[in-house]
Amino acid sequence: MTTPPKPSVLLIYTGGTIGMIRNPETGALESFTFEHLSKHIPELKQMDCLISSVQFEPPIDSSNMEPALWVELVKIIHENYDRFDGFVVLHGSDTMAYTASAMSFALENLAKPVVFTGSQLPIGVLRTDGKENLITAIEIAHAKRPDGTPTVPEVCILFQDQLLRGNRTTKVNAENFNAFRSPNYANLADVGVHINYYTRRIRRPDASLPMKPHFLFDTNVVVLTLFPGIQERIVSEVLKMKGLKAIILKTFGTGNAPQKEWFTRAVREATRRGLVIINVTQCPSGSVEMERYETGRQLLEAGVTSGYDTTVEAAVTKLMFLLGHGYSPEEVRRQMNMSLAGEITLESDRPLQQDSLS
Repeated sequence: MTTPPKPSVLLIYTGGTIGMIRNPETGALESFTFEHLSKHIPELKQMDCLISSVQFEPPIDSSNMEPALWVELVKIIHENYDRFDGFVVLHGSDTMAYTASAMSFALENLAKPVVFTGSQLPIGVLRTDGKENLITAIEIAHAKRPDGTPTVPEVCILFQDQLLRGNRTTKVNAENFNAFRSPNYANLADVGVHINYYTRRIRRPDASLPMKPHFLFDTNVVVLTLFPGIQERIVSEVLKMKGLKAIILKTFGTGNAPQKEWFTRAVREATRRGLVIINVTQCPSGSVEMERYETGRQLLEAGVTSGYDTTVEAAVTKLMFLLGHGYSPEEVRRQMNMSLAGEITLESDRPLQQDSLS
């Protein structure tokens, strides 16, 4: 009997705390190499898969992450797509949700796992969370269903004991190991003694379609947060900003804004000029429902588009992605009301929230 080949995983180190390996003798933080990683996590040699690695040169602090580097990440995955069963991206936690969201749009028809992970403490520190995060991420990246297809063929974030859809995730804690939450979409898996996958929540790709990479992002986007007492001149200046194409408007509650004549007028004039304005709630969880109250209905009538239950990270990167393709404002608004990669919950998606273990 022929022994089936071992699954293979590509480890992509972009930067971040998880790659800061402290030398116990000198106390210095050494740069990432797979040899250093293997030294500090000897369990990697026991894993039932082949692990290769590549890294950004130089490694990037996640605060410096930007769309040009998202493109580099897309290129790495695209160039190695047929050679590996899955991908693990080591990334700083501060902007991980932005990069994971961007990848969910840029890797169209993705049919393999792309698992983002990182840590709050460097590898080599006695209490590091990076060891378990990395080992579990690699295990998820090559996990298979009984039919041989990948268990989680989408972009996701693995942190602590939770596997989350990447474009549904936001960082909520700068100190706890459990640093991320997915406020409006349930976990894809829970990690304990076993990894319990919730199969009904995981996206299934169309096997007849090839993975299509995208390399275009337009950064003419801004986030405007409303607050009591916001001044007319500030709102007006933002809405008239030269070159601006889209705004994420962070509103109150279910998508509400002050009922001031000047505010409604400014928003209406901006949307008529072709500015795309997406309504996203400031609340940690919940969805925009502009029809619910008069304070939200005025925005709907002024041409504002609902962001449903999207995260700010997903809204920003989705707008950059759509604008990068040169779509008209009307087409951008239409696609912002579509679920391209599971980033918003439409009525037809709600059954996916039901608990169903594989």
